[in-house]
Amino acid sequence: MPDSWAIETIGLRKSYGPTEVLRELNLRVARGSIHGFLGRNGAGKTTTIKTLLGMTRASGGDARVLGLAAGDPAGSVEIRRRTGFVSEDKDLLDYMTVDQVLRFTASFYPRWRGDLERHYLQAFELPASHKVKTLSRGMRTKLALMLAFCRGAELLILDEPTSGLDPAMIEDVLQSIVRHVSREELTVFFSSHQIAEVEQIADHVTVIDRGRTAVGGPLDELRDTYCRVQLVFDGEAPQPAFRANGVVRVTRQGRVLSLLVAGDRDAIVEEARVLGPVSVDVLPVSLKEIFLETVAAEE
Repeated sequence: MPDSWAIETIGLRKSYGPTEVLRELNLRVARGSIHGFLGRNGAGKTTTIKTLLGMTRASGGDARVLGLAAGDPAGSVEIRRRTGFVSEDKDLLDYMTVDQVLRFTASFYPRWRGDLERHYLQAFELPASHKVKTLSRGMRTKLALMLAFCRGAELLILDEPTSGLDPAMIEDVLQSIVRHVSREELTVFFSSHQIAEVEQIADHVTVIDRGRTAVGGPLDELRDTYCRVQLVFDGEAPQPAFRANGVVRVTRQGRVLSLLVAGDRDAIVEEARVLGPVSVDVLPVSLKEIFLETVAAEE
């Protein structure tokens, strides 16, 4: 695996009995990036993360994290030692106090950062003497993030880190992630089905659908690559078959023909003009539109 990839999977497959969850998944996460992993519920996001962390064994293909084979027992242990993980459930030891959880967790990590522990106890306003079971959902999330932040990890893997939080707490958590990355220069790979959250902090994105990568790359490049070509006609819009490459999806509604385009937009616009529209507009698209249209096109 090149030094530039913190995570790389090639043809990764995972089945549970007759059910294929991951189907030839190809994924690359650049070192130093904040990489959003988008998909509908059941698309395979959590299974991918469990496979990367050695919590489940792949049925086929290859997965490497920080240059280590995720399927190798020794490599898997080293991956978990060098990775901070926050699960969707925020699994914590409820019977302990915040301070006891910190001491217990720190004992497993020789590179534990006492300076970060002191910083986040204050920044997150975590009550050290309170038992974990008394904490609100938002405070539990902050504690889980703190445990991941302080272990001296090179990679953070976050599975739906803002699940169940109110908008104010979501903003607080997202900004905490961004600030931590800017301070510590590490890689973040986080799964979500909340597109706005990914668009807010990620610089790279992968959209997974039914166990395969539907689209992926640097977010700015995706925005530059994709656009919408909208044609308006005098009467009912036609149902053309475009020869030019790059037409992802065509939708037709009354007088309007709308094309989601990822490719040679000039050739597509030239071909579209031959249809005789009253107007042709080339419009930017949001990550939400790319996600919804790409996933729909896979169906």
